[in-house]
Amino acid sequence: MFKSAHKLTLSFFAFTLVFMLSTVQANEPALAYKYDDKRLQWGPCPPFIGEGCEIAILHGDPAKNNLDIFFKVPEDFAIPHHWHTSAERMTLVSGKMTVTYDDQASELLETGMYAYGPSKRPHTAYCEKGDPCVLFIAFEEPLDAFEIMKETK
Repeated sequence: MFKSAHKLTLSFFAFTLVFMLSTVQANEPALAYKYDDKRLQWGPCPPFIGEGCEIAILHGDPAKNNLDIFFKVPEDFAIPHHWHTSAERMTLVSGKMTVTYDDQASELLETGMYAYGPSKRPHTAYCEKGDPCVLFIAFEEPLDAFEIMKETK
């Protein structure tokens, strides 16, 4: 009898927790943005990336897990060698961008293409001449970027 009562209590607790979490999520507003939406608030990228780079937070908190951003750079713009703690799930929404991960061939991303960047994998990128590049990026872990300094001889 004790075991069945214990199972019933655990089942009730699990149901209550799921219900509470779904209620919290149900109260969260749905969002939709285009990369040139006037409601977006653009801020600077880490200084090592360079002037002209901007980030807009779409959803989430940069200091917490599960963050969505737009990352924007002008045409003919090189993004220095760097890495992130988090994996990146990306879709290019404007421009053409060449992305190069260490020990892999470069990939030319065109508008609408998806790309995945493994966590802690160093890479560079270049926004090709033509249009500015806007990249949607979903981070699994808090937002960071660490520059890889060139070795001097």
